[in-house]
Amino acid sequence: MPWYSNINGDSLWYEERGSGPAIVLIHGWCMSSAVWQFQLESLSRSFRVIAPDLRGHGRSAPSSDGYCFDVYASDIAALFQRLDLKDALLVGWSLGAQIVLRAFKQLRNKVAGVGLVSGTPRFTAVEDFPCALASIEADGMAAKLRRNTARALEGFVGRMFVTGELENPELSTRISALLSAIPVPDTRIALQSLQALVETDMRSILPDIDVPALIVNGDQDVICLPGASAYMAQIIVNSQHIVMPGCGHTPFLTQSFAFDKALTDFRRGICGCCR
Repeated sequence: MPWYSNINGDSLWYEERGSGPAIVLIHGWCMSSAVWQFQLESLSRSFRVIAPDLRGHGRSAPSSDGYCFDVYASDIAALFQRLDLKDALLVGWSLGAQIVLRAFKQLRNKVAGVGLVSGTPRFTAVEDFPCALASIEADGMAAKLRRNTARALEGFVGRMFVTGELENPELSTRISALLSAIPVPDTRIALQSLQALVETDMRSILPDIDVPALIVNGDQDVICLPGASAYMAQIIVNSQHIVMPGCGHTPFLTQSFAFDKALTDFRRGICGCCR
């Protein structure tokens, strides 16, 4: 069964398909492994694709020691140990990208490369990092969560897409069904994860990323701003930056073919190159 335990003994779920070089996909805030459905179907033809549910999300159990980046990273390290993963490509989307950054030091000897999709090293703006959301926006998100978590997340999902991105009725229907099936996490979990985003600054980690990095973002993302991806691409020495036109926060959903090709080419390019 696709379950593993973290250091607390909590039962955590993961999806696994295919065989070959490993690609591990980490979902974003208040989502689940289901967001990677297109990649689980497509990439598993050539790779071993693994997508966990973070603690308290999807099918994974809640945890007693909270929802910050350190504990999320330790859970991913436990998954790597459980599956004896080596030379993996570790990919994170949105909050998942920051989990990848936080977990990198622990997993340095087990990853051949990293992927940062619609990510940012800092979620809220400060004077020397303006390419992020204003603190007042995060405060507003928290207030909406407290009032009605399900409705707040509906609004958040709506902001992930830009005008014209879902014009294809078949694609729109499939994405809508995929996202609507994701369980709404407990309000406490959503708020603690949001607080972790607000409080954490990972810019100091970026120079330490010494494996190949693929950075992907939509050019119209209003959640993790395009400038944040450009910033990471400048700091991480061995990085490849792909900007997907006409995309918001989820290029792996709305332009899955192009995204999967980019990830495939990158994964094949790093196979064995770091060991």
